Amino acid sequence: MEGRSTDRPSIGKAREYIKKRFIEVGLTPTDQTFDVRVRGQETPAKGVNFVATIHGKSKASKYIVVTAHYDHLGVRNGEVFNGADDNASGSAALFAIASYFRKNQPEHSLIFVALDAEERGLVGARYFVANPPVPKESIVLNVNMDMISRNDKGELYASGSRAYPQLKPALEKAQKMGGVKLILGHDDPATGHDDWTNQSDQAAFHAAKIPFVYFGVEDHKDYHKSTDDFANIQPAFYVKAVETILEAIKSLDSELTK
Repeated sequence: MEGRSTDRPSIGKAREYIKKRFIEVGLTPTDQTFDVRVRGQETPAKGVNFVATIHGKSKASKYIVVTAHYDHLGVRNGEVFNGADDNASGSAALFAIASYFRKNQPEHSLIFVALDAEERGLVGARYFVANPPVPKESIVLNVNMDMISRNDKGELYASGSRAYPQLKPALEKAQKMGGVKLILGHDDPATGHDDWTNQSDQAAFHAAKIPFVYFGVEDHKDYHKSTDDFANIQPAFYVKAVETILEAIKSLDSELTK
């Protein structure tokens, strides 16, 4: 798919695949289309978010938005940047988690969003937050996944509980139940670049005062390089990481109901 760059025609293959996976899970996605400014081009590219909802039980009018961006860097100097970890990993997890909740109805309604143009400046996330399919005040949480499939220490980070301490009990519960070492952190503004609050799509939600949890791994040697390929994914860690995130979402769904 030539690195899934928003401004290349091959992004169409990725979008067809996203639609197909949503349908296979049993959901019918709707499209959000928006302009993406591309340096050196007068005509903007078109970005597309894919949005699907699972309605909840006791808190159906309150929404948890689960996100992952599917775009990546494309082709640079003749090299394809496949972005296996960044962020095919989060996108695949989105469908696995949607599949679980399709069979196990949550308390809150869940909106699953495959976001476009993250690498262009969080454009898809900003568009979604500005044009939500439900009243913005009914969105109680964003769970964002970006790079979750490899870490040599077996560590997965959950950022956001420093700004939103009400989320900490549910995340601590997931720490005990998850299959990887889940660490709360990378969300202290005093640490500068080590603060991940604005490093991915959750920044758009945070700017709108919507609480967030961001799941990700620390940068590895293949981050934003053409070597971020499937061969370098760590399958055992990845599966456990997704299971841990699922446990966290289940806990958050339960705790936020109380």
